[in-house]
Amino acid sequence: MSDKRIKAIAKDAAVQITAAISTQTVEKARVIHKTVKTSTAALGRALTICSIMGSQLKVDNGSVTVQIKGNGPLGSVICVSDNNGNVRGYVQNPACDTNGKIDVGRGIGKGYLMVIKDIGLKEPITGTTVLVNGEIAEDMTKYFAESEQIPSACALGVSIGKDQSIINAGGYLVQLMPSHTQEDIDKIEKNIKKAGSITKMLSDGLDLTGIVKKVLDGFEVEILEESNFEYKCNCNKERVVRALISIGKKELEELVQKQEKVEITCQFCDNIYYFTDDEISKLF
Repeated sequence: MSDKRIKAIAKDAAVQITAAISTQTVEKARVIHKTVKTSTAALGRALTICSIMGSQLKVDNGSVTVQIKGNGPLGSVICVSDNNGNVRGYVQNPACDTNGKIDVGRGIGKGYLMVIKDIGLKEPITGTTVLVNGEIAEDMTKYFAESEQIPSACALGVSIGKDQSIINAGGYLVQLMPSHTQEDIDKIEKNIKKAGSITKMLSDGLDLTGIVKKVLDGFEVEILEESNFEYKCNCNKERVVRALISIGKKELEELVQKQEKVEITCQFCDNIYYFTDDEISKLF
């Protein structure tokens, strides 16, 4: 089952917004990685913004990687999106729970945020910023301001039930274009404060159009695009074979010596790929 995303602009101002409901995507990630509250919230927020950023790419076969590396008990959170917003990701310590409470900032701790964009150039475009508080939305806002010089406002949220399943999840990214005015900024800041959290808006029954119109209240809103996305891993045995070859003959020989049958687990979807001695010998 797919999630939904819309893109819109303010026809009467230099403002654009992308909003997404990512409930099914985050739930699938939770089930695959067996995350608990804090790790679920961290991974869900990262998946949502990574999907939004991936959908903004203007090249086919492009990708966006969001890496959040902190010194907290969660460890690293890594997500990858294609240019359609289909996303995958994992958290280094999925069993991390901060005393039964959702505390993503504490779970991530101090560290840095890195965004890698592959848009078909010889080398990917990379931007890095120091984390603000580890809550991800504020960290992404800082990234856009410092690395891409785009004034932005980011909201991300994941609501989790008593059984650990996802009640709702989503987010939005508002960005100001060069001709924006201080009046635009003031109006958006007022709207965001009045709108409340993304999870509250979803719990109140707002759909994506309703969320966009609430955040851009007072502007003339034009919906540009509606699309679907999902949690989607592109791993297969051929890709794993290429990865094994890339580690080098010496390392591959050491790997074979340690175990009778080589097992490779995909970090994004937990699929396990098995290789027999005969298959490994062919790689040599």
